[in-house]
Amino acid sequence: MPETILIADDEANIRDLARLYLEKEGFRVRTAVDGAAALEEVRRDPPALLVLDLMMPRMDGWEVCRRVRAEGNLPILMLTARDEDIDKIVGLEMGADDYLTKPFNPRELVARVRAILRRTTVDKPAADRPRRLGRLTVDPTSREVLLDDTAIALRAREFDLLLTLADHANQVLSRDQLLDLVWGYEYHGQTRTVDVHVAHLRDRLEGSGVEIETVWGRGYKLSVLEAGPAT
Repeated sequence: MPETILIADDEANIRDLARLYLEKEGFRVRTAVDGAAALEEVRRDPPALLVLDLMMPRMDGWEVCRRVRAEGNLPILMLTARDEDIDKIVGLEMGADDYLTKPFNPRELVARVRAILRRTTVDKPAADRPRRLGRLTVDPTSREVLLDDTAIALRAREFDLLLTLADHANQVLSRDQLLDLVWGYEYHGQTRTVDVHVAHLRDRLEGSGVEIETVWGRGYKLSVLEAGPAT
């Protein structure tokens, strides 16, 4: 069955263009003309992914993102009309999986949608085995992370970043390498994206005995510290 993409944007030309290219690639497409309608659609029948404009009437994209994130891990591709780092960083911090600046190439929109869906779908059986790092278990099949027997809630991109670092434990990966391995396409040198996600991941792994070290001038490295007694 084709995966459904929900496009929330108050500009008809954006909705129509995105629908045209996504449907041509085999996706089913639903649309919403404002933030409140988008939230209603997500709750009524959750799509595989939400393409969410920031500036919309009735409820802006920030608020929609906040509410969707409070209720689940639906992948979100955020659209912003301004090419400013602060918009992108705040969007990522609020839980967006990716962002795209208007005006955009519709082929890039399709590529980013596919990349996000690949990251949230297990499609490599050889990579299904759980990774065990001290007291931490990272399970690609269920996309769960356990500290001893307690689940740690991660967003989709945070999970992919942790899994990538786990697969390269004790190796230094540059920000550009992480962009390529985790984001899956050229990300135009936006290495700040990596820093934001690493900071979030560190908070969630606090007390786990697993540490993401900053190797100055080179990148990041995941290390397993001596685990203390389970609590």
